[in-house]
Amino acid sequence: MSGGLYRSANAAQGGAAPGRPSDGATFISAEPLNQPAIESVAPPQEQVGEASAAANSAVMAMGSLVSRGTGFLRNLVIAAALGGALVGDAYTTAQILPGMVYEFLLGGVLTSVLIPVLVRRRKADADGGQAYAQRLLTLAVLALGVAAMLAVAFASTLTWLYGSGESTGGYSDLVTALARLMLPMIFFSGLSALISAVLNTRGHFAAPMWAPILNNLVVIGTAGLYIAVFGAEIIRPEEMTTGRILLIGGGTLLGVAIQAAGLLPALRKVGFRWKLRFDFRALGLRELGRLGMWMICYVAVSQIGLIVLFNLLNRAGRENAAGPLIYNNVFLLLMTAHGIIAVSIITALMPRMSAAAADGRYADLAADLSRGARTVTAVLAPIAVCYAVLATPIAFTLFRHGAFTADNATATSVVLLAAALALVPFAVSQLFTFAFYALPDTRTPALINIPVVALRIGVQIALFVAFSPSFAGAGMMIGNAVSYLAAAIVSAWLLRPRVGRIGLGEIMRTGGRVAVAAIGAAVVGLIVVKLLPGDDTPTLLEAIVQLVVGGAVIGGTYLGLAMLLRIGEITEVVGMVRRRLGR
Repeated sequence: MSGGLYRSANAAQGGAAPGRPSDGATFISAEPLNQPAIESVAPPQEQVGEASAAANSAVMAMGSLVSRGTGFLRNLVIAAALGGALVGDAYTTAQILPGMVYEFLLGGVLTSVLIPVLVRRRKADADGGQAYAQRLLTLAVLALGVAAMLAVAFASTLTWLYGSGESTGGYSDLVTALARLMLPMIFFSGLSALISAVLNTRGHFAAPMWAPILNNLVVIGTAGLYIAVFGAEIIRPEEMTTGRILLIGGGTLLGVAIQAAGLLPALRKVGFRWKLRFDFRALGLRELGRLGMWMICYVAVSQIGLIVLFNLLNRAGRENAAGPLIYNNVFLLLMTAHGIIAVSIITALMPRMSAAAADGRYADLAADLSRGARTVTAVLAPIAVCYAVLATPIAFTLFRHGAFTADNATATSVVLLAAALALVPFAVSQLFTFAFYALPDTRTPALINIPVVALRIGVQIALFVAFSPSFAGAGMMIGNAVSYLAAAIVSAWLLRPRVGRIGLGEIMRTGGRVAVAAIGAAVVGLIVVKLLPGDDTPTLLEAIVQLVVGGAVIGGTYLGLAMLLRIGEITEVVGMVRRRLGR
């Protein structure tokens, strides 16, 4: 139910979302965190001691941190090289197309169906699931190869579908040319995701966590070479020469290919041997299809929302307003905060909720769900305030470089201000979605997604028609926020008959105190930023000062008010820190 652009998986998460193998592809996933969490379970003979588990966790944490950092740098360098106008929008639209096709073919089914099946076959089969995985990889390689070739052949049709209905002209021609270079990413991204799944089911997590960094470094190098050779300047789509297109499009494809290749040595390390097997009947395709039906429905409905979103953003981009690239950068900021905070909380709660559901302890599941909702709200609220109050210094500090102009940065700040409204509702709706997966139930989230996407589309179209194109990017974010809130409300309503009371009263009381603390922090932050040097177009130094001082003031004010209002989720963290410091 994310409703956002396909975000850079490696940039925003730097690794896997809960239960989702990190594909690390340059395109962004439409439903980045809506897939069911899958516990990676190794057979008893492969279980490791606590020290090894701690070491693996440290490796994954470091890999995630580095991948997030390099992924974010990658987006900044691309923006500096191509700018926030039509060329940057064309690149963003083109790199999104393989993500759309991949997600529909494999993305949701991989995490909701294939990984659990691989885990079961790993335990049940005499060969540890080796033959089954070989058959699955063989079938996937063939299917992904055919899909990639068909997508390249119909690149102009995909451009027409996502590029606001235009199939001719400099902009659409550029999108199509870039798409033909990038659409083979479908093959390499799918291959990377499947190899990561095989590795995860064999207790190996380091390579899938670190491989996206290779991808990021290749694209960073490509964008840097582009700047060195062609310069960082705003140009028209018609001025994109064959050399420019081949460099930026080919380099993006190369990054995904190298990422997939980087995973192959790890397969041998875990004892997996790749052998082509064509006896696909042994896969139980009918059962796989039945299990994946609801997830395919979920993804298909989301695709409709993304088609509308891209059409509106591309129309706005042609009016010199915030288009796909700017929206994508802001959505990445939104998902970065969600990934660091909310995903960590969800990841910690998911095994507990799954175990409680399996044992029929629904009261415990409801208690964990309530606790998670309150914690996510309390911790993400000050970040949302920072995004809203410090939108301008954030945009100018991070993105105002190279071909990304001051006007682009200003447009980014407007979209970021609206995105702040979506952060907490998105995280809470995701938590409730994962509660369904813990039950386990993929049907209900798929059905909820239908009216939620319809609501999102309605709000986004209404705002696009009612206001000028300059408000389009912000309007898309507001549509997202409304749909996230609706998804959370509907999910909570449908969960209650399944798990009992989830403490909505307590959640609302905590939310009220958090709102008071957040408003107080926002007011103080606004006053301080206004007193600092710099106007609506600050210099880099002024923006950094506003960002550092304003962030510190907002964080300190929120913390003080939270302690005063006795927001338990914050006071517990403060108490834990004090105890650790005391030791």
